[in-house]
Amino acid sequence: MNRFRIGAALAVAAALLLAACGSGDPAATSSPGTALDDAGQAAFPVTITHTYGETVIPEKPERVATVAWANHEVPLALGVVPVGMTKVTWGDDDDNGVLPWVEDELERLGAETPVLFDETDGIPFEQIADTEPDVILASYSGLTQEEYDTLSKIAPTVAFPGVAWGTSVNDMIRLNSTAIGLAEEGEKLIADLDTQVQDALAEFPDLAEAKVLFAWIDPADLSQVGFYTSHDTRPGFLESIGLPTPQVVAEESAKTAEFFVQVSAEQADRFDDVDLFVTYGDADGDTVAQLQADPLLSKIPAIAEGHIAILENNTPLAASANPSPLSIPWGISDYFALLAENLG
Repeated sequence: MNRFRIGAALAVAAALLLAACGSGDPAATSSPGTALDDAGQAAFPVTITHTYGETVIPEKPERVATVAWANHEVPLALGVVPVGMTKVTWGDDDDNGVLPWVEDELERLGAETPVLFDETDGIPFEQIADTEPDVILASYSGLTQEEYDTLSKIAPTVAFPGVAWGTSVNDMIRLNSTAIGLAEEGEKLIADLDTQVQDALAEFPDLAEAKVLFAWIDPADLSQVGFYTSHDTRPGFLESIGLPTPQVVAEESAKTAEFFVQVSAEQADRFDDVDLFVTYGDADGDTVAQLQADPLLSKIPAIAEGHIAILENNTPLAASANPSPLSIPWGISDYFALLAENLG
């Protein structure tokens, strides 16, 4: 599944994408869907509040299924192998439907790959039902009411708490870990990830002070500057670790609950305080040259000076820019290095 809903549409049109942990050493299980132990049973029933109301999970789940992007990484990071999870169709380096950091964790747990749900044409409800889950995790997603209602007929389903595709990594961990009876372990995971992120950021002190704008600029239409708002996890993550927010991002985020907006290139002066543009593109292409040659976009200081970091399309590193529990230890240092390198 391509989590990046806007990205999916533009990817079809332009062949480019729009659209965060070491888990210590918990006891591992090689049986998909089997919880580590019964230690969390006393915490049940659990009630989780989300955008569509409340979900009651009566007892500790033994069979965990996940949909949408990265939800499966929470149980995996806590030593629980799902019975089914989303098949990845973007960022996969070997076309097996599993990102490399998830492959690493499955190997560490001595587990087989769970059933992969192909969400290319929507959520495959029958395939999910066939895995007989006790709970379905989707706290980081864009589930519609109809999708949530249908999933809830299969098993108690945890939807996103606020804005579609806007759940932070920490909130995803808290919601998903609570749903499977491992809330305390989830908090430890959050603390571990925070330490790893801050340690990595400390290697690039200039980056810590930079105003970074996460953009999508369509090479076929340079009349618009598209970028992600603070509601999206990419800029939201950078803000959460202390990076300052460009003024245009703050202003547009205050106007909307959408995770992506576009501003006319005629308003180029609104981007004057941006220190670094980050965008998806062809690393071997001429994206930077195109932007610098445009009469309007070239007025933006960061673009004129070449402060543009290109995340190569359809690569694991590009996928890791949307941070998740297992991608952070896998690629956060490389991600920060790419950004810092292009600050100049």
